Amino acid sequence: MVTSCPSRERTLYLSFDDGPHPEHTPRLLDLLKAHDARASFFLVGEEVEKHPHVVRRMVQEGHLIGNHSYSHPAFLKITLAEQLAEIDRTDRILAEFDGRPRHAFRPPSGALPLPLLVHFARTGRRIVYWSYDSFDYQRVPSPEFIERVRSAPPATGDIVLMHDDDASVIDSLDDLMPEWRAAGFSFKSVPAEAA
Repeated sequence: MVTSCPSRERTLYLSFDDGPHPEHTPRLLDLLKAHDARASFFLVGEEVEKHPHVVRRMVQEGHLIGNHSYSHPAFLKITLAEQLAEIDRTDRILAEFDGRPRHAFRPPSGALPLPLLVHFARTGRRIVYWSYDSFDYQRVPSPEFIERVRSAPPATGDIVLMHDDDASVIDSLDDLMPEWRAAGFSFKSVPAEAA
């Protein structure tokens, strides 16, 4: 299980769950491009099917695409077979974009039932969590979110959990990314060997 990526360089690993979103994700991709940043996107399969052009752009611009299940169900309320079906279906969809048969997996809402964890351990598949939770899903106004992050900022090697389905997150990053860059940070996707 990957929760951070230790680095000798000042690096942040921005990650975004629940997309792609047809309006907000392209804005986020524009912002990342402006900062020469790479990120990791943990995608919901049914959203990928609705917005394939956004996923093609992610791959073309060098971002990591990961598996966040097909329909974002509550994994604690479904069987292992149902969990694996959600994951396998999304892997097949994502393979159409990057040619990889398996993808980094992040469970919906971070819920990881023990049978699934055991299955992943047996099959040698990695789960990518995070070491810094931005709590952006609380949907606070952008100024409040920015101040909260500034008061307890992410550190080198942190995998930062965010979501790309809300304009205020992108607005906040528009302020925070230049500050982080000025502090010497670069922005990378989770390394393939860790995913």
